[in-house]
Amino acid sequence: MSRSSANQTPTRPRPTRAPSSDYRGPVDREWISLGDHRKRNTAILAIVAIILTIFIGRLIELQGFRGSALASEATGQRLKEIALPAARGAITDAAGNPLAVTVQAYNVTADQTLIADPVAAAAAMAPILSVDPAALAARLSGTRRFVYVAKNITPENWQRIADLQLPGILKEGTSKRVYPDGSLAANIVGFVGADGKGLGGLELGLQKELAGTDGTQTYERGQGGRAIPTAQHTKVEAVAGSTVKLTIDRDIQYVAQQAIAEQVAAAHAQSGTVVVMDPHTGKILALATAPTFDPNDFSKARSSDMGNRALSDVYEPGSTAKTMTMAAVIDQGGANPTSAFTIPGTLKRGDKVFHDDVAHGTWHLTLAGILAKSSNLGTILASERIGSRTFNSYIRKFGMGAPTGLNFPGESDGVLPAYKDWSQTTFPTLVFGQGMNVNTVQAASVYATIANDGVRVTPSIIDSVTAADGTVTPGTTPEETVVVSAKTAKTVRSMLEMVVSKDGTAPKARIPGYRVAGKTGTAQVAVNGGYGRDVVASFIGMAPADKPELVVAVTIVKPRVGRWGGQLAAPVFKEGMMSALKTRHVPPTGTVAPQIPLKFGKNG
Repeated sequence: MSRSSANQTPTRPRPTRAPSSDYRGPVDREWISLGDHRKRNTAILAIVAIILTIFIGRLIELQGFRGSALASEATGQRLKEIALPAARGAITDAAGNPLAVTVQAYNVTADQTLIADPVAAAAAMAPILSVDPAALAARLSGTRRFVYVAKNITPENWQRIADLQLPGILKEGTSKRVYPDGSLAANIVGFVGADGKGLGGLELGLQKELAGTDGTQTYERGQGGRAIPTAQHTKVEAVAGSTVKLTIDRDIQYVAQQAIAEQVAAAHAQSGTVVVMDPHTGKILALATAPTFDPNDFSKARSSDMGNRALSDVYEPGSTAKTMTMAAVIDQGGANPTSAFTIPGTLKRGDKVFHDDVAHGTWHLTLAGILAKSSNLGTILASERIGSRTFNSYIRKFGMGAPTGLNFPGESDGVLPAYKDWSQTTFPTLVFGQGMNVNTVQAASVYATIANDGVRVTPSIIDSVTAADGTVTPGTTPEETVVVSAKTAKTVRSMLEMVVSKDGTAPKARIPGYRVAGKTGTAQVAVNGGYGRDVVASFIGMAPADKPELVVAVTIVKPRVGRWGGQLAAPVFKEGMMSALKTRHVPPTGTVAPQIPLKFGKNG
């Protein structure tokens, strides 16, 4: 044995371990790890297969079953629909002269990011737009890509702005409602709002006819909102509004407006109205009110001046209503123009004592004299010859308490108490024009009935409506009602001529060369169940009296200078009637007015 061998420690044999049932050794562990990876991959593949199956199924659903619907939805999201506003129809007078028209206009817009010097740009545009330069400069300053600078400017003013060649200042096409004659017939025509819709007068009442029907244009939008040139476009053209021709005569309307405005100012009155009618057709030739307004700039007007007082405001007619009473009495055979009446200083009916406007002793007047002197007491005595029920039937046929037929926005029907509600004092009060309310057109219609031989023709103000395609629709055919006989109407006209005689209450209504018939009214204004100092002064008449062609009604409300209808309203009647007779080419009267005695016996 060598040294080296002798010094080595003998190697002990490793103890042996009986193999257990789960022991596999190193090679077995590697095999198990590989098996796990295979199982995991198989699971992943299965999951992927499931996902792919779902995706393919969804794709089949989208393309095969919902493809067209989704395509339509996507197209819908790209579609842009814009309105094509219809041109608003014009309003003209009877001769076709424009009273309201729609014209081309522009809105001025700005891209603030393109304006290098807002102050300089504002200084250049402010005089053209009539705005404050500092406020305009503030409007032009900022980072907004779109702001409105001004709206509804004329093409001429836009051209002046365009000539400045200001970067960032753009235009937008629009339209504007224009009233060429300003306040002329403004209370008939009315006005429109910023959205172009009617807010008053016939602009409101005929909104549907004037507005027309808007069209639409649809196009497909691409990136940035621009229209896709090759995409499908659809367009429905707008249908322009109809043109409305009125019965109003611009020249007659102008004179009526000027005359009533001057008298309202001179009398320091609250307001006034004038109605001019053709009694045979019912057509209204003028419908004036004062104060009035300019519909081109209605924001500066008082709301009380923007309606039509001749239709909306009512008043007690006072003595102008006595014409209805006289017509009823004569038509029923209760009296004739020369019938004699003895009139005391007072009359008691029911629990009320009635008086005339002036205190007097016993008067001896004919029926014509009662009307010429405007005696309340004489009218009561005459009316009692026919009774209250008969009287009620007549005044309702004259149109009291009923619509005029004009269907005007804000129109009042007036007030006439139902017969069943009449008291012992209602009848004697109504016969001389108190206890009822009328508008000026209703009052004018009474005299138009007398002028038209007793036939009442429903008033009208629309002559025709012409659609965009040229179709013309005439105005509504007026209704006709026989109120009194032609003989009665002629008799009443001769009595009304005495009112404008030197012995009547309205000599200021006389017109050289023409016979005039009419009646004054000075009606107290009702206040809290009684009457105060305020009055409505009126005159309604016709000419030529022997063959009437025109009726003019005038009211002046709450005058402070002057009081009587013959003093205040008669001169306005005269001016309006003279103008209308000339405009309508009515020749002077060729006959002489009959003279009817107003008194008999000895007057106290």
